[in-house]
Amino acid sequence: MYDVIIVGGGHNGLTCAAYLARAGRKVLVLERREVLGGACTTEEIWPGCKVSTAAYVNSLLRPQVIRELELKKFGFEMLPRNPSSFTPFPDGRSLLMGPDAKLTHEEVSKFSRKDADALPKYEAMLLRVAEFLEPLLDETPPNPFGSKIGDFWRLGRIGWQFRKLGKDAAAAVEVLTGAARPILNRWFESEQLKVTLATDAIIGAFAAPSMPGTAYVLFHHVMGECDGVRGVWGYVRGGMGGIASALAASAKAHGAEIRTNSPVTKLLVRNGRCDGVVLGDGTEIRAKMVASNADCNVTFLKLCDPRELPGDFVEAIKSIDYASASLKINCLLSELPDFTARPGAPGPQHRGTIHICPDFDTLERAYDDAKYGEPSRTPVLECTLPTVVDNTLAPPGQHILSMFVQYAPYTLRSGTWDERKEAFADRCLDVLAQYAPNIKRAVIARQVLTPVDIERTFGLTGGNIFQGCMNLDRLFCFRPAIGYANYRTPIKGLFLCGAAAHPGGGVIGAAGRNAAREMIKAR
Repeated sequence: MYDVIIVGGGHNGLTCAAYLARAGRKVLVLERREVLGGACTTEEIWPGCKVSTAAYVNSLLRPQVIRELELKKFGFEMLPRNPSSFTPFPDGRSLLMGPDAKLTHEEVSKFSRKDADALPKYEAMLLRVAEFLEPLLDETPPNPFGSKIGDFWRLGRIGWQFRKLGKDAAAAVEVLTGAARPILNRWFESEQLKVTLATDAIIGAFAAPSMPGTAYVLFHHVMGECDGVRGVWGYVRGGMGGIASALAASAKAHGAEIRTNSPVTKLLVRNGRCDGVVLGDGTEIRAKMVASNADCNVTFLKLCDPRELPGDFVEAIKSIDYASASLKINCLLSELPDFTARPGAPGPQHRGTIHICPDFDTLERAYDDAKYGEPSRTPVLECTLPTVVDNTLAPPGQHILSMFVQYAPYTLRSGTWDERKEAFADRCLDVLAQYAPNIKRAVIARQVLTPVDIERTFGLTGGNIFQGCMNLDRLFCFRPAIGYANYRTPIKGLFLCGAAAHPGGGVIGAAGRNAAREMIKAR
């Protein structure tokens, strides 16, 4: 008999397990795949190559998680990127940005001196909003319709903190509810800067930057820190699986047991209480509590019998939007891309995220294609070359290219992804070749993960990397449903510890940490 079983060895599940083990609980983690980390993993796809197959950069992992679980002691190491982004344009010009403020000002000034002066003010505004919103990541959301004194007290404290925002209160509301494009249009005039920032507003979202909700996705990508520097994204030495490895080592050091190749096929529910799980081979394992790192569709509609749940809760879970239009291509290269706008390799243009999208209209048209069930004719690419910063990832002379692509709708109007994915990958490389003509000859091998593949491989419904949309009606006290944002579920002894719960998607670790705290309190 275990105290707790964790279903799923993703980074949140491992975080939850580590905190519970440190608190003296007897913990078992069950992961259906042969590797840990969920979508935050490193795999050897090609001999001698360590590939971050899904998640590819980190910034949001909570500093409390790193510190409290002693992840650096267990091998976790961040590798900052300088510069942090590079955007080439069809006219031969390019834009390098951050974290060097002087470099960024000089680069943006090539397109607009006004924008170069406005950018620090824009970032300062976002920082002030972040100082209000970020602490909420580490809290259990109150129930705004509950009757407990604690809920009223926490709502009042949040309201008081919001009031302290003053003139930035309206900006905070717009960040949570609005569209990215009007915000960027209001702050800046140069298309080059705006589209570079706008690509971060659509990552993982089935939406164009002119649509409500994208401002929060944009903001989501400026939170966090890398070795104490706010808003900076970096690579993890050894790939993103380095996070999972460190979390697993921390959990094991305090007695947690972790099993791979152990798929859970059913949650054992008796008289309204969950007291164990059933594995794929029929083995039953009992525990006093169970925490699911899977999304709500998997947890409540596949692993549970919906008849064990209240009807209104089931309807709320069925209404979660899992629409996705993200596709991932991993390539092994014989040489680095040689960009026409900034020739030569290696160079600063290879260190950070490479944004491939010439203007806002191209981005909007790319979404229009997906809206009608077609992969974008001019896909938006976000590329990284982690081997330029981390030489442990591939054999000498070879490089790994990660391409995160928008838009590739989960449901196609014609054909299947298995039939069409290679042709679409060719299209993506054709787009990149317009800026780096050598790229097609440099590709030795590639892996294409469509939304359908992401669902199959990582168990993410619809291929949605956030385990459900990140609109305001599915954030904080509304995630995953009103009255159930405290990591508990209608089934006693069953908790949520993954991105399906607050604060949602991203390699954050907060959901696992918060869930562990609530489970310890429930004991």
